Amino acid sequence: MVRCVRAVARAEMKRALYHWEVRKAIARASQFAGKAMILETERLSLRPLEAPDAELLFPILSDPEVMAHWDVPEIDDPDVVREVIEGQVADVQAERALHWTIWTLEEAEFLGACDLSDIDRRHKRAEIGFMLGRGAWGQGYALEAMRAVIAFAASSGFRRLSARTHLGNLRSDALLEKLGFHEEGLLRGHVLRDGDRRDCRLFGLLL
Repeated sequence: MVRCVRAVARAEMKRALYHWEVRKAIARASQFAGKAMILETERLSLRPLEAPDAELLFPILSDPEVMAHWDVPEIDDPDVVREVIEGQVADVQAERALHWTIWTLEEAEFLGACDLSDIDRRHKRAEIGFMLGRGAWGQGYALEAMRAVIAFAASSGFRRLSARTHLGNLRSDALLEKLGFHEEGLLRGHVLRDGDRRDCRLFGLLL
């Protein structure tokens, strides 16, 4: 359950306070003209993705262990990562997606990224995604960040969120279940990677 308190500043921005009853997690949000929301939780700051963030994301996207359960293998060319991030920024500007980078509040340490993608405003639905560097695994950061994203999505009028994992990605499966997602089916041979077809699990959450 999400409780929302919103105060609107006419000139520049909106600020919102969301409370998750389960964890009492708090997300404070600010929206500036032409930019995605800035979300804050007890430990994290989720900032709108910008093109220069490609340099920060390259070590994560080039890590074979991080990319083991993604649709594409690790990327060892920083120019390709830059093109990917520029494409994501363009998707935000076209209102097809929202992308954030994840930082610790106190140390301002970069941890990874998350998103709402494939936004369908007519049907009030989107797909979620998240990615953390290995050094941030096992500390509850992904759970905390995605609770803030889901709270934001609910307050923004979305009524369904979906997520997809590669079969065998037990870490992400467990995280989605903690977030309240339910498995809805198996997508057989959904992804072609490294010459092999991979099955994917489909999860859904109604808001």
